[in-house]
Order: sequence, then C-alpha cells, then structure tokens
Amino acid sequence: MHTAKIGVVLLNMGGPSRLQDVQPFLYNIFSDRSIIRLGPALLQKPLAWLIARKRAPKSRLMYEKIGGGSPLAKITHAQQLALQEALRHDGNFVVTTAMRYWHPTTEKALQALADHQVDMIVALSLYPHYSCATSGSSLSELKAQLLKSSRQYEFHEISSWPDHPGYINCLTEKIVRGLNAFHDHEVEIVYSAHSLPISFIEEGDPYVDHLKLTISMIENNTGKSGKLCYQSRSGPVEWLAPSTPEMIKNLADSGCRNILMVPISFVSDHAETLYEINMQYRDLAAEHGIRLEATESLNTDANFIAALRDLVLQKVSPGS
Repeated sequence: MHTAKIGVVLLNMGGPSRLQDVQPFLYNIFSDRSIIRLGPALLQKPLAWLIARKRAPKSRLMYEKIGGGSPLAKITHAQQLALQEALRHDGNFVVTTAMRYWHPTTEKALQALADHQVDMIVALSLYPHYSCATSGSSLSELKAQLLKSSRQYEFHEISSWPDHPGYINCLTEKIVRGLNAFHDHEVEIVYSAHSLPISFIEEGDPYVDHLKLTISMIENNTGKSGKLCYQSRSGPVEWLAPSTPEMIKNLADSGCRNILMVPISFVSDHAETLYEINMQYRDLAAEHGIRLEATESLNTDANFIAALRDLVLQKVSPGS
C-alpha cells in the first residue's frame, strides 16, 4: 500500500467524437512536426491546415459509417475508470487521460492531477509497442507540459509493454475465441498493425521489433503461426510492407479461404478496427472469396485492466 498520492496518466492518440471535430483533429495531427515534416518549420501549420481541409470530407464519411465519430475517448475514459477501481486497494491513486491530438488534452490531464495534489506521476502509454510517432510524441508533449508546471513531481514512464504476460494472455484468449468461431476450418491468422514510414525504422525506432516480440510470445501460447502486415498508410513516403490489402490478396492467390485478423497494435476500438478491418478489409476479403473475422479489441476486458494495474504497480514498487 502506497502512502504517496500517485497520478496515473493514460496516453493515447484521441479521435474526433463528432463529425465537426474531424477537421481540427486532422489539423492537430498534421501540425505535429515530430511525426510529419511538412516543408520548412515555418510552413508546417499552414500546410497542416490545407491538408486537413482537403482530407476532412473523406474522413467524415468514414466516421459517419461507424456511428458519427470515434469511440476512442469513450472507451479510454471507461479504461480510466476501470483502472482507478482496480487500483483502489493498492494505495492513493488518481487515474486520468491525456489525448495527444484531441480532448482531454495533456494540459487538462496534468491540471486534474495538480488539483488532486499528487506527489508522483506515472505516464502509461496505451500503445503496447513503442514508436516515436505514438508513445514518443505523447511522452514528449507530457514532459513539455511538466516543464511549464510550477509543481515538482517524481516522474515515471511506461513507454512500452510488448511482452507483458497479462497483455499476451489477453490477446491469446481473444485469438483462441476467434479461431473457435471458424470451427474446424483451416484459418490463417493475420496480425494487422498500424503502418509507419520505413524511415522511422531505419532511424532506430523499435516498433517492428516490439510487434514481432508480441507475436512470437502469442505463437508460443497458441502453437499457431501468423503473418504480420500493416494498415492505415497515408502520404507519399515509403511505408512498412506488406500492406493489409496486399496481404489479403496474396493469401487469396494462395488459396486461403478464412482469415482471423488480429488488430495487434490497437488496444481499443476506433476507426482502424471498426471501419478499416470490419468493413473495408472484410469486404475486400469477400471479393476474393475469403471469410474474414476480427478478434475482439481489449477495450475494458477485466484481464486487460488487470495487466494495466500490474504495469503501474511494477513501476511504483519495483521488485515487489
């Protein structure tokens, strides 16, 4: 039991909850120079505005199809409440959420912790696999806001957890349940991760290594091998390959008739799972004579929340 008052900040990307949020949300993403460099620094924001305006109509159509907005804020808030409850008997914890590109902002999350007069802050990335474009950008923003604060905190970060046993077991359980839905038919397991520009990996980003570590641990549990591909490319740079649509077409050519798709780099449902996987890729697979089903996202699964609790406690009580 901890006597210090500990603030836990869940870090995630955020998403537009309403259709009118889509353009400003896209502007915030394209304004982030740490992940996308649009010409000279001086032009970053004007170019971000132009790109967001051009892309917003197409993005709004996608969000319309999944209920008029991203459910990510709602799900992350539910994870926050569940983790708060899970930590109730472990000490004095206050859990909050910081979205990188939408609300609640990092600034707002830190203000909530200041109001609660916490002594220590633990930043917990909800991206299991580290990338400078995801966890890295969120952590940089959090540290920049902390530097502006008049309060001093003991600070800890959990920037990745690709091999956490609780997380691996959750994914294994979802995959086994997904395979059972196909009964005894032959099924190809396909792990679909959010794509990244290849240049990030060449500069030393550990994202792909982290993904492969997670997959190898799941394969040890299930005894079944799978294939890794990448979704959600955008822009004219060279991206990680193969893309998920390429993977579906290649499997169709080799005679595959059933795919269980595992959204490996996402812990919560949002546009990538609800629209890309469950609509676009399912339709594409059907065109090629393939039945595609997706594993359930972790969302507020009790075992997943228990894994997050364990990550926090390991960080504040090392060796216990």
